[in-house]
Amino acid sequence: MTDADTVVRFLHVLGAVLWVGGQLTLTLVVMPLARRTLPPDRRAEVLRQVGLRFGVLTGAVFLPVQIGTGVLLARAHGVTWASLAHPGYGRLLAAKLGLFGFVLAAAAVHGLAQGRGRVPLARGASMASLVGSLGIVLLATGLTTGPAPS
Repeated sequence: MTDADTVVRFLHVLGAVLWVGGQLTLTLVVMPLARRTLPPDRRAEVLRQVGLRFGVLTGAVFLPVQIGTGVLLARAHGVTWASLAHPGYGRLLAAKLGLFGFVLAAAAVHGLAQGRGRVPLARGASMASLVGSLGIVLLATGLTTGPAPS
């Protein structure tokens, strides 16, 4: 592993920490505190603004970093489309990518539903995104630094 590979892996992990950590912080800290301390009209506006800011950061920073560094890591490990079907690293990475796609879709549904005032759908999509993100982290712990099977 080269120094460049180490930097790419660090950025990938850092991006994941910030993204999933942000989701957990919003869910476990910001929202309960806002519910307890803010009047309903103010709470809705604050949470809307926090959600918009997190969404912008996700689209402008977290996703490009995750996708870019993920592609570089896959290339460094010799991953091909065919290797994603192989047991071990390939299938684990394929599962992680599939779950990543699910999380992106759930986050998009959350944003659309929230914008249209469909609160139950927005909450369900938000929880699906959070649980999926935690699943991605779990799958990532199983990925080794070794090359994918050819």
